[in-house]
Amino acid sequence: MFGLLKLSYHNQFNAAFPDVQTLNHAKRLWLESLAGFSPEQMLAGTKRAIKHCEYLPTIHKMLQLCAEGDSGLPEPRAAYREACNAPSPKANQNWSHPAVYHAGRAADWFFLANNPESSAYPVFAAHYKKICERLMAGEQLPAPEQVQLEHKPAEPLSKAENAKKLAELRAQLEI
Repeated sequence: MFGLLKLSYHNQFNAAFPDVQTLNHAKRLWLESLAGFSPEQMLAGTKRAIKHCEYLPTIHKMLQLCAEGDSGLPEPRAAYREACNAPSPKANQNWSHPAVYHAGRAADWFFLANNPESSAYPVFAAHYKKICERLMAGEQLPAPEQVQLEHKPAEPLSKAENAKKLAELRAQLEI
C-alpha cells in the first residue's frame, strides 16, 4: 500500500514521511486505523485513491475508499448524476445500488430536477452520506417497489350499459 502511494504521490509522500522513523509511525497508525479491512480491501482502496485523488490521501479518506469497495456503492457525484438522469417512474429503473434511489427520494425528485447542481448536489450528498453510513452499520435497504400495470384488462360494457352511462353523462352535463 505504501509502495503504491510512494510511486504515485512521490513528492507529497516524501514531504509527508521525510525519514524512516516518521514512515514507520505512519505505517503503524494506518494499520491500526484500517484494521477492520482485509489486505485486499486496503489495496483496492489504495488503487481507488490513485485513480480519484489528486493529493496523497489522509487516513480518513482511505477509510472511505476502502469501505466503498465492499459495499458496491458509487461515489457521491456519480450517484447524484445517476439520480438526476433517471427517467420516471424512478422506482422502475435499474439502479447501480438501492442507496442511490433512496437518497434521491429523500432529497426529493422534484427538487433535484428543478434546481441547479450547486444547490441540489449538497442536499443529495447529505442524504446519500447518511444512507451510506446506515449501510456501513449493517442496515439493509429495501429495493424500490416497482410500479406494475394491472394485468387483467377491464371487460367491455354491453350496449345497454353503455347507453345508461351515456345518459348519466348527458344528465350531468345538461346536454
